[in-house]
Amino acid sequence: MQALRIYVGPRARAHIEQHGLQAQDIGVVPGAAGGPKGLILGPLDRFIFGSWLAQTTQPVHLVGASIGAWRMATACLNDPVAAFERLEHDYIHQHYALEAGQKRPSADVVSEQFGQSLRGFYAGRVAEVLCHPRFRLHIITARGRHILGREHGLATPLGYLGAFLSNSLHRKAMGAWLERVVFSSHNAALPFATGDYRTRQVHLDDSNFMPALQASCAIPFVLRSVHNIPGAPPGAYWDGGITDYHLHLNYASDLIAASARGSVDKSLFDAGFEARNASAGLVLYPHFQKAVVPGWLDKTLKWRHKATHFLDNMVLLAPDPDWVRTLPNGKLPDRSDFTHYGNDLQARVKAWSAAASASQQLVDELQAWLLRPDMSQLASL
Repeated sequence: MQALRIYVGPRARAHIEQHGLQAQDIGVVPGAAGGPKGLILGPLDRFIFGSWLAQTTQPVHLVGASIGAWRMATACLNDPVAAFERLEHDYIHQHYALEAGQKRPSADVVSEQFGQSLRGFYAGRVAEVLCHPRFRLHIITARGRHILGREHGLATPLGYLGAFLSNSLHRKAMGAWLERVVFSSHNAALPFATGDYRTRQVHLDDSNFMPALQASCAIPFVLRSVHNIPGAPPGAYWDGGITDYHLHLNYASDLIAASARGSVDKSLFDAGFEARNASAGLVLYPHFQKAVVPGWLDKTLKWRHKATHFLDNMVLLAPDPDWVRTLPNGKLPDRSDFTHYGNDLQARVKAWSAAASASQQLVDELQAWLLRPDMSQLASL
């Protein structure tokens, strides 16, 4: 393989050694935050949801933050291949015109245009997402607490400074400022344990789908927060990547696995959460890098980038760094491209389209490996 790298946790490796990797093994698919980097995963999404998982009948939990939430919600639409093609087109062609001397558009402008795009994308189709016969969607958001409970020109920067300092000391300490709120369809239980960080779960329905999805994509200071989402605790909701940048969640919890077998007291779970319908299947993670970074504020904290036992049952698909350097500008698409290209929409569209097209190689190599699995090509997370 030249473009694709497959990284596995120890439980996933043991399973593949005995059984290979089959679509029916998959219980969870995460979708990371990361903005335009997610464009590199379009062909993988179309293959995984359009044909590979379509062969199976088991329920699958789709967990997403930010663009990952948009991707996972798109997977729940009828004809997901066409839906992912539209997502790729719409994301690549989004444009926020800059006035003379302006380096970036205002948060109000970005929020309004982005909200319009989401409403147009899912117009008349929310029921397809919420009523998918197999997929259970979990949209992750970050709810502000105390000083971050309402967006404010002075209080919000101070609140995020406090969150940054607290997180530097201990990830759980950031829970004093922000909590993880997960909006879940089908009244489904979470497919991960929640002892790692302050968490709430809310039922996802027609009244809160759009605000929850926009909130999950609301990067602080780039977009406005979404306030008072129906059915959820009051307050300001921001990008789910703040608390869960790459969804480094406890998918491999022994409690979840035991409960799926009916052999554990559900009272052992965190208050307010039940283990019904929880799955201990493999986690298939199409990602744009090897590291699964816990929260957005952990990006510079390299010691938090290593794998933990949370990921023991994970199969992570990512592009090889050397292959990434062959893409336009020698990197994955990212948010800095908006500033780099400015009002030159055509140039940015050309670069991002080329990167998205090149990533078909990831699918070609995955399909070849699935036909003839080679354990020597599996690396450890």
